[in-house]
Amino acid sequence: MTESTEVIEEILESIGLDKDYRTNSLTLLEKGESRYLRDLKLNFTSILTSAQLSAKECALLGLSIAVNNNNAPLTAYFTKYAETQEATAAEIAEAVGCASLLACNNVFYRFRHFTQKEKYTQIPARIRMQLMMKPVTGKEFFELMSLAVSAVNGCEMCVNSHEDSLIKLATTEERIFDAIRIASLVTATGKVIF
Repeated sequence: MTESTEVIEEILESIGLDKDYRTNSLTLLEKGESRYLRDLKLNFTSILTSAQLSAKECALLGLSIAVNNNNAPLTAYFTKYAETQEATAAEIAEAVGCASLLACNNVFYRFRHFTQKEKYTQIPARIRMQLMMKPVTGKEFFELMSLAVSAVNGCEMCVNSHEDSLIKLATTEERIFDAIRIASLVTATGKVIF
């Protein structure tokens, strides 16, 4: 067994996948004996720890990004991890709902931003957003998930809006930064495990 195969098996075991599970991306990394596999393992492990976020928040944030990225194995993993961190069914559902709602908003507001036409800002959006009004995870954390999803989806207008809301809610820049770090690592993992 090669070192690459061992590292892949360790990653897969930590995610709860069979050691023989492979995607084309994992196979290419394995065949090439890529040093990146060790980075991938350490990066994935670092998603679960933060000086700025609780373990439950890391889990819910990871879940929201996995759902946003339509990644079934990581969605299953972060759902289970959130449950072990005592996230309620309502909190888990809210992380899923946040991913869906923000995907919608990111398309809509990115369009408005790209076109920069006043007319489009005058037409009502007609998008229901009740989930944002009284989130079960709390306004601050819902904004944090919203920011992370928006960053992954590349919506400048939404990123700026959510970051501004978080600062007004007295969220530290370190907490914001760590949420984005976690979102980026979940996205990176999802490029090879999907």
